[in-house]
Amino acid sequence: MPSDTVLNVLGGLASKRALAPVILIAGQNAFLREYALGALTRRFLAEGFSYRSIQVSGAADLSALVDELGGADLFAPRRMIACRVLRSYRERADESAGEDKGSSGRGTDSAIAEMIAQVKPPNHLVMLYERDNPPAKVRRAAETAGLVINCPRPFDNQLPRYAQLFARAEGLALSPRAADTLVARHGGDLGALANALSLLAITAEPGATIDVRDLNESGSARLPELFEIAESLAAGNPAACTAQLSSALAAGRDPVEILSVEIVPALRRMMTAAGMLAQRKDVLQIAAAMGLGPSSPLATRALEGARRFGLARLTAIYRRAAQLDTDFKNGRIRGRAEALSALVLDLMANGERPRDGR
Repeated sequence: MPSDTVLNVLGGLASKRALAPVILIAGQNAFLREYALGALTRRFLAEGFSYRSIQVSGAADLSALVDELGGADLFAPRRMIACRVLRSYRERADESAGEDKGSSGRGTDSAIAEMIAQVKPPNHLVMLYERDNPPAKVRRAAETAGLVINCPRPFDNQLPRYAQLFARAEGLALSPRAADTLVARHGGDLGALANALSLLAITAEPGATIDVRDLNESGSARLPELFEIAESLAAGNPAACTAQLSSALAAGRDPVEILSVEIVPALRRMMTAAGMLAQRKDVLQIAAAMGLGPSSPLATRALEGARRFGLARLTAIYRRAAQLDTDFKNGRIRGRAEALSALVLDLMANGERPRDGR
């Protein structure tokens, strides 16, 4: 079987397709390596496999793996053996895709490759290397006998797919707008993204579809969610924006957090879009510059706000927001809520007819 990305492999776990007898997990993203191992473990346990775990920190630990693979177990005829090769396990091997160069690691690599070739159903071996690339000889053996799962750093346009994947793993569905909002909130921190969906799954009904309005619900009282204020800001809706801002402040949200997490990024996206519109760039180029897809709601709102307010007004307000953020953190302003509201109202006052430098 060939190598595949973790996104494709985890996306296909919901199907009842038989898993390879040998699965090797490696890659640059440590969270994805661990998440893939956990997802595979849950799949094997659901199918009635017994779980065995072995850690390899040196050549001496390989004997335990040999015994586990070769030994019979009357009470566990079907076993999933999770072998974790620790980062402390050192060997001289070319990790980048070339040939094995070191003589000290060559014998150990050959032994692991031979063990991989001997794994037969009903037992399954899942090896996780705590490093970017496994030794070339081990990788080739795993590709021949089973599957290699690559866990690279995710690209920005893959983050919504990861959000959807994590939601399905929790038994939830995720609307595109909710996925974009979670991505905008957590960026490339996949651990925080998965954790947020795990927390949602605690109170959500099984199979429920999570929308933007569900992301900040807590019991029966709902706080204005992250980016709901930014959405009203980009839409030029002063009544909704100030009402949401007042509710958030009354609920205890920090004005510094609202400014730095919601308002400043929204202004930055709109200012980027306005500058590129002035250069006659198309929507695809503008969305790419913001690290978003052309159909992303965040990109759409940024373009709408850019056309509504204009580059001059957005630049002036962005400078004010940056200075306000500095003053907040330095303790120069006491009435933070009032200053934040004044900033928002000043942006949207006569927003249809932007004034230079105001």
